[in-house]
Amino acid sequence: MRLANRIVSSGHDTVLVEEGRVSERLIAYHRERARGGCGLIVVQVAAVHESARYTAHVLDATSDACVAGYRDLAAALHTEGTAVVGQLFHPGREVIESLDGTAPVPVAPSAVPTERFARTPRALATDEVAEIVAGYGAAAARLVGAGLDGVEVVASHGYLPAQFLAAHTNRRQDRYGGSVENRWRFLDEVLGSVRAASGEAVVGLRLCLDERDPAGLEPEEMWAYLAHLSPGLVDYLSLTTGSSATRGGATHIVPDMSHPNAYLAGAAAELRRRTGAVVMVAGRINQPQEAERLVAEGAADAVVMTRALISDPEMPAKARRGDLEGIRACVGCNQACIGHFHAGFAISCIQHPETGRETTWVPVRRTRRGRRVLVIGGGPGGLKAAAALAERGHVVELHEVAERVGGQVHLAASLPGREEFAGVAQNLAREAQRAGARVVTRSVIDAAGLGERAPEFVVVATGSRPRRPAIEVVGAPRLLSEDEALGASFERGARVLVADVFAQWAGAGIARALARRGCRVTLALCARGAGEGLQSYLRDQQIVELARDRVTVATNTRLVGADEDTAYCQDVLTDEVSLVEADAIVHVTGREPALPTNLLAALADLPHALIGDALAPRTVEEAVYEGLRVAGDPRLA
Repeated sequence: MRLANRIVSSGHDTVLVEEGRVSERLIAYHRERARGGCGLIVVQVAAVHESARYTAHVLDATSDACVAGYRDLAAALHTEGTAVVGQLFHPGREVIESLDGTAPVPVAPSAVPTERFARTPRALATDEVAEIVAGYGAAAARLVGAGLDGVEVVASHGYLPAQFLAAHTNRRQDRYGGSVENRWRFLDEVLGSVRAASGEAVVGLRLCLDERDPAGLEPEEMWAYLAHLSPGLVDYLSLTTGSSATRGGATHIVPDMSHPNAYLAGAAAELRRRTGAVVMVAGRINQPQEAERLVAEGAADAVVMTRALISDPEMPAKARRGDLEGIRACVGCNQACIGHFHAGFAISCIQHPETGRETTWVPVRRTRRGRRVLVIGGGPGGLKAAAALAERGHVVELHEVAERVGGQVHLAASLPGREEFAGVAQNLAREAQRAGARVVTRSVIDAAGLGERAPEFVVVATGSRPRRPAIEVVGAPRLLSEDEALGASFERGARVLVADVFAQWAGAGIARALARRGCRVTLALCARGAGEGLQSYLRDQQIVELARDRVTVATNTRLVGADEDTAYCQDVLTDEVSLVEADAIVHVTGREPALPTNLLAALADLPHALIGDALAPRTVEEAVYEGLRVAGDPRLA
């Protein structure tokens, strides 16, 4: 298999599968990355057996019905010069959902419960093991027969092959359990079955050297197993880390921005040195400069850059022509990629809303007559609108009241562990500038300013401001909004209550920041736990960080009143009131659109559109998407 470059998009769920088959949406999604220059695309997991359907939207390779879709996919990607490999998969006990809403019955080497999904599997009979082994080979034959360049056996993240390897999950007394040789037997037979069915096609193996699970596989065990890997069975090893079995291990499946870039480079270099194999490595590699270094230093033969390609499908082509500044770098927020998957929605990206919408999003053509467009507000929505409108050929001016554009992105990036989020503002500002929009900061647009500029269309992207909490106040307690908290001064040892209605980023981040400044912080959440409104890997990482920063967390708690030294809190379930000593209270109790009344009145007779928080307070994802869509407003045709 010859690759155009060493950039790899690894297998990842997209929720673009239809009834277990490769869909036009899935083909369009991958074709966009192939057009952007990706060297190898590994298509998401396909079930090799009836018991391998771990979600309602997994690909199914158990019958010949899958061949036509895979054939169309292979043809589409080969036309663009990109190689394609399909993943062969069995989750074992790691089943997320059933197909009809009833509790699933997972299978595994032994009946050992999975902690994360709280399911107890049924132990496989010996003849069933043989049936699954044959299923891997049959699935491989279908994918290779459809024209794929190869297949990849998924033995990573605590899935079925890894469950056979781990003594904790394999307590069998037959030929598949007990000794190292016996526990290795299942994967050895799987690889043999796949190799025999694949002919000259490539066979890869995805694995973890460290599952980061107290009961999971560790490096020394994996080295012992790899010593049994027969020459010629696999053509490459794809290294990742983590485990689906525990919440802590699962955070490494799609590591967020709190993890260092390329943090598996050392492990990959050791794997390459000790095995002599072709090695691909994953682990937060989002810039071509980083990838180039890994290859140059011999850490890996190819570099997995999946989320980098979700954020910017053209990243390889831009890198090839030296346009590094033009790359829209992934910031590891996990909001619309893995976050959409866990919510059951098609994959996307907060910075690139076209991702996952390739068949429905029609790029707006350049207009024959450019209109004078005024964008008011330089947050994410305003910046995206300015870029999209300027690209279409309009004469765009963006006016931002602050000293810099980016809006609330900068507040988010000032929180501990969220610094990389500032890249969203940088990327969007660069897009607007390169498109030709004129950006003016420290500029207030009122009714008079509107008249002076005489725009033909106005985009209102003025963002939002914190709402005052609806609480009973006695005296003059120190009440601070989320926007004010980080810039305020506190004496060391000050008692601070952070009252958070939403249990997302702001409250926990502010609580951690103040704790690091020496405050004694209580985070009062209306929710059942910290990060309840976040994607699960982000939530669990946030819980860890709150504990490390010694923040006291009070759940199911709402702020109802305050005086100079006390916060009055109410249990959201029982309505019981408790008192918390507090020298200051930070309220994260919602936002409201920041819309000057006189400006709205002046816009009454002008074509205009409200986007982002000016329409309704939400997140960066919605603001950027609406900024993109406004360029297609029919009033600008």
